[in-house]
Amino acid sequence: MTPPRCTPTSLAARTTEREEDRGPTVSVDRPDPRLIASVAQGIRERVLEHSIKNNGGYMSQACSAAELLATCYGGAVRLSPLEEASTPPPFERVPAPGAPLYTGAGVHGEKAPDLDRFIISPAHYALVVYAALIEVGRLAKDALDHFNADGSTVEMIGAEHSPGFETTTGSLSQAISQAGGIALARRLKGESGRTWVFMSDGEFQEGQTWEAFQALSFHGLDTVRVIVDVNLAQCDGPMDQVMVIEPLAERLRAFGASVDCVDGHDVPALIEAMDRPAEPGRPHVVLAYTDPVRGLPLLNERRPVLHYLRFTGEDEKERYAQAYAEMVGRDV
Repeated sequence: MTPPRCTPTSLAARTTEREEDRGPTVSVDRPDPRLIASVAQGIRERVLEHSIKNNGGYMSQACSAAELLATCYGGAVRLSPLEEASTPPPFERVPAPGAPLYTGAGVHGEKAPDLDRFIISPAHYALVVYAALIEVGRLAKDALDHFNADGSTVEMIGAEHSPGFETTTGSLSQAISQAGGIALARRLKGESGRTWVFMSDGEFQEGQTWEAFQALSFHGLDTVRVIVDVNLAQCDGPMDQVMVIEPLAERLRAFGASVDCVDGHDVPALIEAMDRPAEPGRPHVVLAYTDPVRGLPLLNERRPVLHYLRFTGEDEKERYAQAYAEMVGRDV
């Protein structure tokens, strides 16, 4: 069966105006496609700027997932608003007897029975998550100044104490299992809020993912909602050269999930799919097919390996700096 690819839309048709000071964010209202498109563009710009300054970064993940995370934080995931942007605290300790776990979920606001939980699964998307949080006003604008520094919670590979994270997911595919446990506990407590998981498509090569979906379906956890960045790229190269996961939608349906396939850069389509009422007893999955070079065609030169951008020299770095200047209208 032909994989359910989606027809890309033009980023040029979207609003690209950068809103430098968004102020406190309210993420329980109806999502605004125009604002989400602006946030997505800001994510790409911020990650590219950071990558140039730091001689590398997870750039393709920003290109593919910008609209996904912008839509999640733009209101599709119902989170409590913050009065002001959060300043990431320094790293304090590892969990131990007498030193309980603390997480980075504070940027998601206060927990409430009727609000959602948002679990980030691919920890290597951390830079993209931080950029998204800054763009929507949930994380302080200087947070990336502490990126990957000793003693900082703003880690290169997100951990449970990193902003936006509340579970340790560096070993891919663990978050969907943890989300199932959270959703089951919430049901036992009579809570109506949903539990969202953001995943990458490479995680569907992991057996634990399928065990988790089997359990979600068996327990009828229809409050679990999953959005997947299907960019068909992974650490070792193109997905179809490592391990084919298609027909992914059919496989998920066979495991009891309801599934929507959308163009991951089409904001109205994302909003509609994420807002769709759950089918009773079925976890809902939004497969968002994306382009890992979206908005930065210069990355095409790095195909087939797009996982991490490390500049080969000053000449290449300067070309990306020029691309940034053309994108933003100013130098890095």
